[in-house]
Amino acid sequence: MAPALSGVATAVFVVAVTGVTLVVHKRSNEDRATDRYRTYEDFTKFNRFEGDGGGGVADNLIVDVDEFSKHGGGGGPLYSYQHWSRLDVDYEDQEEYSWRSSVFQNVSYTPAYNRSAGWFRIEGDDCESGGTDHEKRDRVKQMMIHAWDNYKLYAWGKNELKPITKRGHSGSIFGAFDLGATIVDGLDTLYLMGLHKEFDEGRDWVLRKFTLESVGSDLSVFETNIRFIGGFLTCYAFTGDRLFLEKAKYVADKLLPAFQTPTGIPYALVNPTNGISKNYGWASGGSSILSEFGTLHLEFAYLSDITGDSVYRERVQAIRSVLKEIEKPKGLYPNYLNPKTGKWGQQHMSLGALGDSFYEYLLKAWIQSGHEDDEAREMYDDAMQAIIQHMIRTSPGGLTYVSDLKFERLEHKMDHLACFAGGLFGLGGTTLNNQYSERYMEIGEGLTNTCHESYVRTYTRLGPEAFRFNDGVEAKALKSQEKYYILRPETFESYFVMWRLTHDQKYRDWAWDAVQALEKHCRTPNGFSGLKNVYLTDPQKDDVQQSFFLAETLKYLYLIFSDDSLLRLEDWVFNTEAHPLPVRGRNLLYRAAATSNAP
Repeated sequence: MAPALSGVATAVFVVAVTGVTLVVHKRSNEDRATDRYRTYEDFTKFNRFEGDGGGGVADNLIVDVDEFSKHGGGGGPLYSYQHWSRLDVDYEDQEEYSWRSSVFQNVSYTPAYNRSAGWFRIEGDDCESGGTDHEKRDRVKQMMIHAWDNYKLYAWGKNELKPITKRGHSGSIFGAFDLGATIVDGLDTLYLMGLHKEFDEGRDWVLRKFTLESVGSDLSVFETNIRFIGGFLTCYAFTGDRLFLEKAKYVADKLLPAFQTPTGIPYALVNPTNGISKNYGWASGGSSILSEFGTLHLEFAYLSDITGDSVYRERVQAIRSVLKEIEKPKGLYPNYLNPKTGKWGQQHMSLGALGDSFYEYLLKAWIQSGHEDDEAREMYDDAMQAIIQHMIRTSPGGLTYVSDLKFERLEHKMDHLACFAGGLFGLGGTTLNNQYSERYMEIGEGLTNTCHESYVRTYTRLGPEAFRFNDGVEAKALKSQEKYYILRPETFESYFVMWRLTHDQKYRDWAWDAVQALEKHCRTPNGFSGLKNVYLTDPQKDDVQQSFFLAETLKYLYLIFSDDSLLRLEDWVFNTEAHPLPVRGRNLLYRAAATSNAP
């Protein structure tokens, strides 16, 4: 993971409320945007708890400044906690809420799916060898309904839900701006589950409310791309509704100023109002991050094909050209690259945080192209051979893992984020029959098994953020900052891919075990929450329902129990936020523009 941020503007206020000391902090926008890479110590630096045992909610509650009302006083500002109830839902416009309710909760409402032509039709099962397990799939669907309904009730239009305090999560990577991240991220999952009325309501919000014009601070280019552009593109592929195409193009245009660098390697952050761009101050001397600038190709290439505007493909092809030509130490790609000099930064390589999805997009760009982008496949195979040689290891107990490599030294630590790699190797081994296929499949099965072991070796049967293979320990977290679980999907992604490739029943069994664990430990009366320590019998919850829980976690679990005919892997490729994009030349829903410049 990335080192802790330095120089973060943090205001700390200590207040006494009913005899309990609460620590209140306000994070800068850059701070919020780096959450994906921060360690758990960063998240809890204002929220220490003793011996990993945790305390009561009151002892450990992290509260954002905007959850307090400010009062003047001679000794400076005082803050008093405001208690929220179901009656205190902060709707921006009560009249609009009433209008939405009258339309979408009306029993006579007919979803657009039932009256539209040219939409992706989800028909009955084809009764293939991977037929639907209706009981288990319906359970996942009910989880989605629970997550969505409570988001609607307490955080509609906000980015994410805080299910315990029952309000919007202003400390998300998109800050306090009402961008509706959960709406955009969750739309395609609603569609796939047949929740078409809910899909229409989300689409209505996008039509009338979604905008970046009010965002006066930095947005992550990477996160905005995979969640918003990716989400809009999938909805366009599913429906042909030009609203989603227009929104995808609108967001992509807001990101284009970040590409204005001497090398064409984009900066990590962009202000959508004025186009000013920069990198994180902590990222190896002002470097860009491999997993960020390397995870744009699927969305931008597809956007060019469906708009007929070549600018998006040109931008990501320029990134590809730099990475193809640059000298790579031992054939590996370090996590940091300076966009001004074109030189590598710190020699840290990873299939987890900071590196992960770059490798994913090499393989998937080739798949998306209908197997015509040979350059991408060649770069993927070369990178995997270097990773296999220098970073894939087997523990004394026989567990296959991929270790981070820092300054030529293996850390023998694997991130939860790297658990997608089981599926990545599996796809690599089955989509092209070459000299690497058998070894790729062997590694894919091994990594997926190891990630499953990291789950079942905890009390909650949910996996830690990172786990180690040293000091006699295998697939277990050793440090307190590695023991949390924030509803991540990567392990379930590999279960899904390996199930589709092998139809080995164990992958469905493992997925069902995870569903039961999520229901037991992460479900709250008002949504789902992450956990602070997966090894405890009664772990404290973190009070955040991540948007990717709806976009990825629940989608992959739903698809595992669905028939193979729902989103065939030959016809669709998933972006790193699990938004499925059509494969060119195979999928009639690709919807290429008449003037498309697709190669």
